[in-house]
Amino acid sequence: MSRAQRLLELIQVLRRHRHPVSGATLADELGVSLRTVYRDIGTLIEQGARIDGEPGIGYVLRPGFMLPPLMFSEDEIEALVLGSRWVAERADAPLSKAATNALAKIAAVLPEDMRDNIEASGLLIGPGEPISAGDADVAAIRLAIRKEQKLRISYVALDDSKTRRVIWPIALGFFDRYRVVVAWCELRQAFRHFRTDRIAAVTVTAKRYPRRRPVLLKEWRAAEGIPQR
Repeated sequence: MSRAQRLLELIQVLRRHRHPVSGATLADELGVSLRTVYRDIGTLIEQGARIDGEPGIGYVLRPGFMLPPLMFSEDEIEALVLGSRWVAERADAPLSKAATNALAKIAAVLPEDMRDNIEASGLLIGPGEPISAGDADVAAIRLAIRKEQKLRISYVALDDSKTRRVIWPIALGFFDRYRVVVAWCELRQAFRHFRTDRIAAVTVTAKRYPRRRPVLLKEWRAAEGIPQR
């Protein structure tokens, strides 16, 4: 276990105890020596942790302490790296850039040994099929979903028939080769799925749809037989 990981575990153990816990108990839970516990507690206090107590009496972590450089385990870091790399390769340009920037910000506050793990991560994203057209509109669609705004679209179906619709976008699914907007369609009065590469034109209206997105998302999951989260 790296020192950064050990400090994180120490914080987690202290959080589990509401009352002062002895150094011996901490050492036993962490599988380290009592001297190591005392040294690590001193390090945490230097970094701003509000830990009350002293050797022979016990220690307690006061509420509200966050330690940004140590908030992630090694598994969590790998999950973030893998997810960020997938988004950077598969999402629209603004979201791809945001994923890269987010990972850089995380790396900037990590201890050196954990920061090295990001660079040396063995979890890679393999090459995929070229993304279909429609990339330019995805950022606008994502914003409409976030703000619960109606979209006016011109849509080309698989049989090349064209329709104009007003939809309430509630989700955006990212697949290897294309993206799909999940929406309530005013024309069909039902939930429908629209591939972004078949949206010939999109206009974000100033109108918010009349129902909250979480409610609509729950109804869509029920209609599709998807387990609720």
